Amino acid sequence: GGEKKRHEILQLELLKPKIAVLDETDSGLDVDALKTVSEGVNRVRATGEVGTLLITHYTRILKYIKPDFV
Repeated sequence: GGEKKRHEILQLELLKPKIAVLDETDSGLDVDALKTVSEGVNRVRATGEVGTLLITHYTRILKYIKPDFV
């Protein structure tokens, strides 16, 4: 599961926008796919080149992506 979401994260890494709006990135993902997608988001965030806005209804993604602000 989560193949489309993984492709979206790859696209994010390649295009390097100034701001990435991640709306419900965790919806429909099992735990393994959530970890994989979160690792990709964390790689992008670690570069410091892309601002990210994470929108979610569930706190489970916050186990893998630590926000700067809530």
